Amino acid sequence: MSAYVFYFGGGANSTDPRSRDKTIAGGKGANLAEMAGIGLPVPPGFTISTEVCATYNANGKSFDADLRAGVAAGVAHVESSTGRKFGDTANPLLVSVRSGARVSMPGMMDTVLNLGLNDETVQGLAQGSGNPRFAWDSYRRFIQMYSDVVLGIDHHLFEDALEIVKEDNGFYADVELEAEHWQALVGEYKAIVEKALGRPFPQDVHEQLWGAIGAVFDSWESERAKVYRRLNDIPGDWGTAVNVQAMVFGNMGDTSATGVAFTRDPATGEKAYYGEWLVNAQGEDVVAGIRTPQYLTKFARERAGAKPLSMEEAMPEAYTELAAVFELLEKHYKDMQDIEFTVERNKLWMLQTRSGKRTAKAALKMAVDMVGEGLIDEATAIKRVDPMALDQLLHPTLDPKAERDYLGKGLPASPGAASGAIVLDAETAQARAERGDSVILVRVETSPEDIHGMHAAKGILTARGGMTSHAAVVARGMGRPCVSGASSVSIDMNSRTLKIGTRDLKEGDIITLDGATGDIMGGAVPTIEPELVGDFGTLMVWADKHRRMKVRTNAETPEDCRTARSFGAEGIGLCRTEHMFFDAGRISAVRQMILAEDEDGRRAALAKLLPEQRADFQAIFEIMAGLPVTIRLLDPPLHEFLPHSDAEFAELSDAIGIGVETLKRRAGELHEFNPMLGHRGCRLGITFPEIYEMQARAIFEAAVDVALASGEAVVPEVMIPLVATKKELSILKALVDRTAAQVFAEKGKVLDYLVGTMIELPRAALMAGEIAEEAKFFSFGTNDLTQTTLGVSRDDAARFLSAYVEQGIYARDPFVSLDVEGVGQLVELAAERGRKTLPGIKLGICGEHGGDPASIAFCEKTGLDYVSASPFRVPIARLAAAQAALG
Repeated sequence: MSAYVFYFGGGANSTDPRSRDKTIAGGKGANLAEMAGIGLPVPPGFTISTEVCATYNANGKSFDADLRAGVAAGVAHVESSTGRKFGDTANPLLVSVRSGARVSMPGMMDTVLNLGLNDETVQGLAQGSGNPRFAWDSYRRFIQMYSDVVLGIDHHLFEDALEIVKEDNGFYADVELEAEHWQALVGEYKAIVEKALGRPFPQDVHEQLWGAIGAVFDSWESERAKVYRRLNDIPGDWGTAVNVQAMVFGNMGDTSATGVAFTRDPATGEKAYYGEWLVNAQGEDVVAGIRTPQYLTKFARERAGAKPLSMEEAMPEAYTELAAVFELLEKHYKDMQDIEFTVERNKLWMLQTRSGKRTAKAALKMAVDMVGEGLIDEATAIKRVDPMALDQLLHPTLDPKAERDYLGKGLPASPGAASGAIVLDAETAQARAERGDSVILVRVETSPEDIHGMHAAKGILTARGGMTSHAAVVARGMGRPCVSGASSVSIDMNSRTLKIGTRDLKEGDIITLDGATGDIMGGAVPTIEPELVGDFGTLMVWADKHRRMKVRTNAETPEDCRTARSFGAEGIGLCRTEHMFFDAGRISAVRQMILAEDEDGRRAALAKLLPEQRADFQAIFEIMAGLPVTIRLLDPPLHEFLPHSDAEFAELSDAIGIGVETLKRRAGELHEFNPMLGHRGCRLGITFPEIYEMQARAIFEAAVDVALASGEAVVPEVMIPLVATKKELSILKALVDRTAAQVFAEKGKVLDYLVGTMIELPRAALMAGEIAEEAKFFSFGTNDLTQTTLGVSRDDAARFLSAYVEQGIYARDPFVSLDVEGVGQLVELAAERGRKTLPGIKLGICGEHGGDPASIAFCEKTGLDYVSASPFRVPIARLAAAQAALG
């Protein structure tokens, strides 16, 4: 066989170890080979390697002779394993074709089932099965699927034709149609294809197979796949595998069924089987939301008050075998599994297993529970939870005391709560979200084409579909509240209106979803903050035990400081003092200081600001209770504080007694063409030293007052921003030292303190060895270091950086995740040179990258002492730092 084709099942698994490597065989293919290898009933098939995806696209979407030979050998393997022949008119082999990237990719090609049917093989399937209805139903399904995902024909054309047949015959459900109805519908479907394409539906089974294989590889470059990869940081060069597998049929009558199940509840993490199934159905019926599925277990059915029998009750023997498989797979993979299965005439077949997607709450519970069960250790539990998923736990839930206007109810598909304006399509959701609106995406059912709208929405509501529908699975992965299967919802896209129960609504009306209960409410319902205890607290204790780096926060208000401490911050890595200057109560004094004609005028204004600054720092030192606090002296250019409108100039003129025209002239003198590179940071301290002197006095007076009052150590870290030379830092450090000495003499108490700098210019990184002669710490300001290294303004980058990421110029937005290859080299160089001059120099990072797991991993590798993140990202940073330490 080709080196790029691996077979599985039928008692003849590939011996190539790459067949179980997810990077080569994809997650689906590797797990199929693994399941077959441990003796589970897996229909035979073969996998085409992810490596082919790149060569297929590079070679003009063509297949070489080696691959064609490998696929032919793979088909022969399936034929010999099943005793059926591909394309045989008497005993035809039918196959499914699925994509299979190394990670689950909702944006990839939908599955094609029943491939191998044509006008002749359908007759053989009918005779061999003794069930013409099943054969013609399978054929019409195949035409519709293949035409949609391979030929690109709108699936609604086929749905409309089916609805007409049901209406003409007075049928409500698909299962009511008989063989003759399906046979007639096949003729209509073929006519739809020929009209749309100008050629008949392909009858050659090999043409069908190669068309589906090509469609899988094409789907890797589809827009919806690109969107998903961009949202989830999946590299574009990974590619996808293709899985071709013998069909087994869940739609062969009442002794056949299909289902999707999880070994634990993916929404709550509860150790209980969770899933849905349908009698006389194929797999797509469950996940597509076309039919309302039934509960898997008797307990789940009774808890929901549902009437249709569970699989446990209706097919006890198959269910017992399935439950044993659940236990075996979870112990084998040591993780919760997402499983697809089919029962064909009472025979159980396993079609897929993979580590199941789960909510952040469920991920925490499973990780902690599995440690308690002895299934995994603490380190594995720490590495298993996605740090960014913790963000789902840090947001509000509905206030239980709030009044609620109940409109309807659906299935609680993804927990959490959200309020927003109703939008009825993905494009509108994205457009309104970009304007800053909170929106709820309401659809009959979602599909991969809706991925961008689902990401933009605060919550998702669907009229059809179950707990494992596309909407439910994707919403859980994104952390969006989702209510699915709300049968009381009806949508009129022509008028852009909808009805929920008896209530008439229109697009733009506000509703609230509770994804934990399935409730749909009118208007906005108040929310409350979550309590971060229990499993969250346990995992954080483990993370803190295993991480090396400290985690600080970027905060300057008492509220943010308290929030950060509640999330486990170990100090402040960046207190941006300029944010204090914008306070409405002191902006007039700030402007007076800026517009003063001489030093005396500036000092008079700064004297008004001193007690305000001192109070700010005192509150911070009290809240941080002895933890380190790094305070950055004034950084932005002065013109940012100045008035803009005539009314503001007039108000300032009255306040400080200077004429409006004089003020405007002075403001004009302070105008800068490129403020980011202008008169800011330490350059302000060099030209107006009295500003930094006032701030230093406020810091040390506050520190001494708190130390005397509390009896605890207070160690301020004074950070000089935007240095490019050792001399700048030397001058300003001397100013800080003089001020400290004066305060300590006045107060009669001496405190330890540090003076350091923010490394945010390439020259500073290059000259770090010299700068370390004056600095006791470096804090890497990676926001500005990225801007000055790349020559790109962060504020302007949004206009074009997405194109750079899409074209692979940057793997990720460098303002979201650190540009390790470029900016990262400067960080490493500065750290190395700084340590050489001053062994033990304290090194940290305080840019927004301090809350990004990938950037944190780089900081661990570089040996930084701490990262500093915004308050709500502190838990993310704590977990990411532990994962980085564990490798």
